[in-house]
Amino acid sequence: MKITILQGAFLPVPPLRGGAIEKAWQALGEAFVRAGHEVTHISRLCDMLPSKEEIQGVQHLRIKGEDSCKNSTILKFREFSYVWRARKILPAADILITHAFWAPLLLNPKKYGKIYVHVGRYPKGQMRFYTKVARFQAPSRVVANAISKELPDRDDRVLTIPYPLPFSADQCVPIEQRPKRVLYTGRIHPEKGVLELVRAWRKLPDEVQKEWSLRLVGPWREEQGGAGKVFLEKIKSEANHKIEIKEPVFEEKDLIKQYQKARIFVYPSLAKMGETFGLAALEAMSCGCVPLVSSLECFSDFIEDGVNGIRIKADTKSFENSLLDELRGLLNSTEVGQLSEQALQTVEAYEVEKVAVQYLMDFENLIGK
Repeated sequence: MKITILQGAFLPVPPLRGGAIEKAWQALGEAFVRAGHEVTHISRLCDMLPSKEEIQGVQHLRIKGEDSCKNSTILKFREFSYVWRARKILPAADILITHAFWAPLLLNPKKYGKIYVHVGRYPKGQMRFYTKVARFQAPSRVVANAISKELPDRDDRVLTIPYPLPFSADQCVPIEQRPKRVLYTGRIHPEKGVLELVRAWRKLPDEVQKEWSLRLVGPWREEQGGAGKVFLEKIKSEANHKIEIKEPVFEEKDLIKQYQKARIFVYPSLAKMGETFGLAALEAMSCGCVPLVSSLECFSDFIEDGVNGIRIKADTKSFENSLLDELRGLLNSTEVGQLSEQALQTVEAYEVEKVAVQYLMDFENLIGK
C-alpha cells in the first residue's frame, strides 16, 4: 500500500519539540515500512530540518508551518494555509492519514487516498462536516464516544486503536534500585494539575519528604504548549527544596533516563476535554514506573486502579486533598514492586508492531484488499 501521513502545522517530525501525536505517527510510519509498505510523511519545516529526507525508509517532506498560539481562530487560519500548501506536494496514495483540521474538507480522496482522520483531540462539532472521511480513528474509547455523538446514528466509520509505545527501553532498572523519586513529565500548565501536585507534596509528612523527592520536567513556554513564565514562577514560589523543576526533555534516550530514575510517575491532569489517551503514563509504565493518574476516563483503557497503577478517586474532598491521600498511601505502600510488574505486563499489548498491525488490517479493509 501507499500511505501518506499529514501532520498538523505546528510541530515537526521527528518530534524535536515534543508532541504525542507526532511521536506516535513517526513510530507507526516506520513500522508500516518494515511491513513492506510505502510511506510519505509530511510535517512542519523548522529547526534546521531539511525539506526532504529519508528516515528508516519513510520519505519525509516538510513545508512551512506556524507556531501555536492561544487564539483558536488564528490557529485555524494558520493551519488552513499549511494544508493548502500541502496540497501541492501530496502524492497519490491508497490511504491519507491526518489530524489537520482542514484536511478532510480541502483534500480529494480520489486524488490523495481514502481519508483516515486521527482524532487526537476531543471533537468540537466538526465531525459532522467531514463527509468525505472513510474512517474516524480515536486513541481511546472516550474519544470514540465523543465522535459518535457528532455523527448520524449507526455510523460505522468510528474505530478505536490506541497509541503505540514510541520506544522500547532496552533495560528496566529494578524499582528498588532507583532513587525514591516521583516524576511528572508534561506541559507546565494549570490544566495538568501541576500546582495541585506541588501543594499536595508540601503537605506530606516530614518523614516522607526526607526520603522522597518530586521532579517536574516539561515545557513551560507558551509556544511549546506551556502556560508561560508567570505560571512557572508561581510553581517555583510554592515549591520547596525537595521539588526539582527541570527544562523539557524531548530526546528519546534522555526521556527514558528520566523514567528509569523514578519509582512513581504522577500525571494528575484536570483537562477533562484535553486528555485523549495519556501516552506519557504509558511510556513511564514501559520503564517500570507505577502510574498515579487522575480519574479521567481516558486512563481507564490501560490503568486499572490497584492492579497496575493508582487512579485518584473523585469524592467530596478537593482534588488537592485526594491527591495528597493517594500520594501518602502509595509512597508508604509495600506493593509498589508488584504494581510495577503489572505495569510492565500491561504495556506489552501496546508495542508498536502490534498496534501497527491493527492499522494495516483496517487500511486493507477500507481499500478492499
